[in-house]
Amino acid sequence: MVRHKYPYMRILITNDDGVNSSGIMAAKKAVEGLGPIDVVAPATQQSGIGHALTLFEPIRVTSTNLIDGSEAYSVSGTPTDAVLVGIFEVASQRPELIISGINIGENLGMSELTTSGTIGAAMEAAAQDIPALSVSLQVTSGDIKFHDGHVDVDFSHAQKMTRKVVEKMASKPLPDGIDFLNLNIPSSPDNDKVKLTRLGKRMYKIHIEKRLDPRGRPYYWIDGMPMEKDDPGTDVHVLREESCATITPISLDSSSDPDLMGEWMD
Repeated sequence: MVRHKYPYMRILITNDDGVNSSGIMAAKKAVEGLGPIDVVAPATQQSGIGHALTLFEPIRVTSTNLIDGSEAYSVSGTPTDAVLVGIFEVASQRPELIISGINIGENLGMSELTTSGTIGAAMEAAAQDIPALSVSLQVTSGDIKFHDGHVDVDFSHAQKMTRKVVEKMASKPLPDGIDFLNLNIPSSPDNDKVKLTRLGKRMYKIHIEKRLDPRGRPYYWIDGMPMEKDDPGTDVHVLREESCATITPISLDSSSDPDLMGEWMD
């Protein structure tokens, strides 16, 4: 009988880059051997969709195969849809850990909590009382961030860091008050460390480009330039200035201390 160093965990893997993304295959390889794995992810690229839920059209679920031949489930909806379908319909038993990623492109700062589909999936897992880990890999070429198929990216360090964190999560529960973890891995790491961080202010400086269509009517593209500077100890600073992996504990309770409003309410 084979004995394993770590207890088995039933793992569900999802993402926001699409079920055919290289990153979801990398996540699966990172945790193989730690327990049964179900892969349930959006059928198409869903970056920037945040924690959205599909309410006004049907959700289709299709069995498909990953590159290694293993079965996965393609969901015609958002990452949050995929998590819910995975928990309540696809998985034979309730997952004990949900991994969202490995996302192609980092997810840093406060603004990504509400815009990132990768984080949105982990947030929904936590809302269902399942420990979750969102994982993102920094990339230096912006044109590959929104692919939903294979990309030529080295996931080896990201896989190593993911395995390291998941083994820790398997060995002990998250502390009270922490609902999920947000892991970001640098594209060119200086070391094999993972530093504990807090959220930075923002990942991008917003830029809106105005253009004209062939009829002369204006339309807009929203994008942004990466913010390279932030306070020491933030995920933005540690990843981008120290080239070190970051792990940020997140709570679903976004409320501020009501006592701070006391005088204002009087």
